[in-house]
Amino acid sequence: MKILTEAQRSSYLDRGYCAGHDWISGEWLDRLNQVTNALVEESREVERSGAKFDLEPGHTRANPRLRRLNSPIDFHETYWEFASSGPFVDIAEDLLGANVKFHHSKLNFKWSGGGEAVKWHQDIQFWPHTNYDVLTIGVYLSDVTEDMAPMGIIPKSHAQDLFDLYDHDGQWTGHIKDEDLRRLDIDSAEYLSGPAGTVTVHNCRAVHGSPPNQSAAPRPLLLCAYSAADAIPITNLTAGGKHAETIVRGEKTKWARFDPRPVPMPPDWSKQGYKSIFQHQQGESLDEA
Repeated sequence: MKILTEAQRSSYLDRGYCAGHDWISGEWLDRLNQVTNALVEESREVERSGAKFDLEPGHTRANPRLRRLNSPIDFHETYWEFASSGPFVDIAEDLLGANVKFHHSKLNFKWSGGGEAVKWHQDIQFWPHTNYDVLTIGVYLSDVTEDMAPMGIIPKSHAQDLFDLYDHDGQWTGHIKDEDLRRLDIDSAEYLSGPAGTVTVHNCRAVHGSPPNQSAAPRPLLLCAYSAADAIPITNLTAGGKHAETIVRGEKTKWARFDPRPVPMPPDWSKQGYKSIFQHQQGESLDEA
């Protein structure tokens, strides 16, 4: 089913992102919130981050502070049903073509009362592919106002350079260095707030981030990444989950398509272990997680 208008599709192609407020049904939103609320309750019994929950410092049973549910599709069938057959797949097909693969999912909570910022970054350096027909689609599970740290995206940044996400000592940080940010028009960033059910779509090269959440409510954002079937992962991202590289629309391709533009490579996650973007950007070790 075609969901995007021509104007929305043109916005994605020209600006690197688009958003809409009526692409997700109330039934889907209710189902996703029911499952998510149950998992928040489950997190109360968890004391440290692990394969399932990424916790902020200060998380307690009485005051849960979730940063992320890692790979939600692995922890409840509703998330996979939504990611593989819901409206996200229609949106991905409209922007990527007839043959679409699922790559991975995550649910970022951006907890209330100072939930951590996500510093400016691009996605593709975390999980390089042979081309850039890779995108991430998200849906806010609750109303998101400007003070709740909505996602911000710099228009047309997907058509500019890819940035090195290492520091000057060669350590992976998962964010763009301050001196490189001066090459971008940060003040032009558009912050995508909206009511529950608002959907965001951004290209894997688009520079994006979000400030701390200073409001009194968390900001749950369910994110799923998809690629064209001929965009082949160069690295093995362990966060992909058991459904990584599943064809969700069309058919598998026999050919890989290569974009001539180079892509920076991340660390070898198989040797050092993969952490969430929050853990990388905050400089947390796996022992601290």
